[in-house]
Formats: sequence, structure tokens, C-alpha cells
Amino acid sequence: MFAVFTGTQFTGTLAPGQTKRWFTFNWPADRHIVWYVVPTTPKNGAPELDWDTEVERASSTHCTYWITVKNLTSVTVTFEGRYAVLN
Repeated sequence: MFAVFTGTQFTGTLAPGQTKRWFTFNWPADRHIVWYVVPTTPKNGAPELDWDTEVERASSTHCTYWITVKNLTSVTVTFEGRYAVLN
């Protein structure tokens, strides 16, 4: 059995159609980290955000994560960059 730890690492705001990249560093390389973004600006009827995560092995013991987020809407969207540590 394993424990799952979750939290919010950063918040962001994107203009309509804007794409921006964030990074977060010094994460232990021996952990499995899942990144996701959650809009805090309500907009019913369609997805608001798309995101991709890339990983850099910064050292033998740590990773840096690069999260690229795209606003899919025609309005400004705010969001939380969240993580889950799965082990």
C-alpha cells in the first residue's frame, strides 16, 4: 500500500487562447509525481484548459517539471497547478 500526497504548487492566469510554460524544481527523482491543472474560473459547456508535462533529470537525485498550459477559451482563465505524489 502507498500513500498519496496532493497539493497546489502554483496558480496562473491565461488570456484567451494564450499558452504559457511554468516550471517547478527539486522534486525527488525516486518519487512518481503527476501534474494536472484545474480551472478556478467557471465556464460551463466545454474544456477550458489543455496541458502537457515534460521532465528534466536535473541531477542524479532530483527532477524539474515543465508544465505548458493552454487556454482553450475566448475569456481569461485562472487555474491551479496541482500535483499528486503517488509513492
